[in-house]
Amino acid sequence: MQFWKPHSLAKPHDGQLDLKLGDKVRATSDLPSAERPLVPAGTTGKVILANGFNWMRYRVLFDNGGELGDLDHRHLAPIGRTAKRLEKNAKKAARSA
Repeated sequence: MQFWKPHSLAKPHDGQLDLKLGDKVRATSDLPSAERPLVPAGTTGKVILANGFNWMRYRVLFDNGGELGDLDHRHLAPIGRTAKRLEKNAKKAARSA
């Protein structure tokens, strides 16, 4: 499977997730898919594509075999090390502001 790097100019705006390739996430709602299995809320997965300029969106390969694109903060929640990294970055940004 091929993995893609995010574009160097892609920067998230306020409220968006700043995920990287390989980050672990969890679906926050049921995600329907026409050609793949339904991804129920709570299913974990791994980011395999991050792209966008004004709207950061992600393609995620879920543990149940589902693979969906155009997912963002409305559909995903970071877990594990990813959540810790994002929390640390948010605290750092709050101190510097």
